[in-house]
Amino acid sequence: MKARNIFWFSIILIGMLMVILGWVMSQKSRRAKEIGKAEKVIILVQPGAHLKEVARELEDKGVISDAGVLVFLARLSSDEKKIQAGEYEFETGMGYEQVLEALVKGRQRYYKLVVPEGYNIWQIAELLDRSGIWSAEKFLSLVKDKVFIGSLGLELDSLEGYLYPEGYFIKRYETEKDIIKMMVNRFKERWKTEYEERAKELGLTEREVIILASIIEKETGRRDEKPLVSAVLHNRLKKKMPLCMDPTVIYGLMPGFSGNLTKSNLQTFTPYNTYLNSGLPPGPICNPGEDSIRSALYPAEVNYLYFVSKGDGSHYFSSNYSEHLKAVETYQMKGK
Repeated sequence: MKARNIFWFSIILIGMLMVILGWVMSQKSRRAKEIGKAEKVIILVQPGAHLKEVARELEDKGVISDAGVLVFLARLSSDEKKIQAGEYEFETGMGYEQVLEALVKGRQRYYKLVVPEGYNIWQIAELLDRSGIWSAEKFLSLVKDKVFIGSLGLELDSLEGYLYPEGYFIKRYETEKDIIKMMVNRFKERWKTEYEERAKELGLTEREVIILASIIEKETGRRDEKPLVSAVLHNRLKKKMPLCMDPTVIYGLMPGFSGNLTKSNLQTFTPYNTYLNSGLPPGPICNPGEDSIRSALYPAEVNYLYFVSKGDGSHYFSSNYSEHLKAVETYQMKGK
């Protein structure tokens, strides 16, 4: 009976201590914020870090006033070994429970990665490299690693075309592999059953659709023109005409392309040169967005075979070569 009384007394005492500690610290936090002294503090919790180390850093930087109290509360709630690695943003004078909850639930800072439609693997690698956290070299190695690609359920030589262009929120200790998986999973989410069925109607594989979509993406940024460019591609393929698309030539010269497409470039053989090779290039030339993928599957019902840039972001489309030559003279030879 005496032992039981001691047990319950201990439980009540611990509960009262926790309530008092919580109240005291919440008051400190409130007062600090009221007088404008709260400051933002960034804490890096390394993978495998012990709570004691993290608590000491939190105390040193003024987030909490006593590291021992945080460790004590974590032990009481069995959370001492549950903290998650990451980059956290706290404020000085925060409450212990609030800090502990953030560490246990992984409420950390995210890095936003925005991949524009039409970016290729080298451009995405550059975006990651600019962060100073992730490696362009490692990323480029992984997107061409057949073993890794196979682990994602794909049989490809490269993930070009399957890194879906969108905004991503990435945690500090997520790896290049994690980021690539996010992008590929997003692609799989966006590739609808409707698209699969439509591709079969057209006699195309998923990969052929993505190759077409990637060319459309690079040829025009105008949504209203994408189905027209798609029609040109489909019509030329049906007639077994070379596609003759400049962006495919450029891709074949990557990553060392100078940025200035020359006549010599058009005559340089690469597997992606659609002036010298018939049919589709061997793979996508960028990572296309939703509009381009849909346009590849639903081309406009027109008989266009050519188009030329008007110099204002739009294009003039033609059904025969003589009309195309006139358009070239009108829009590209002026002033030369």
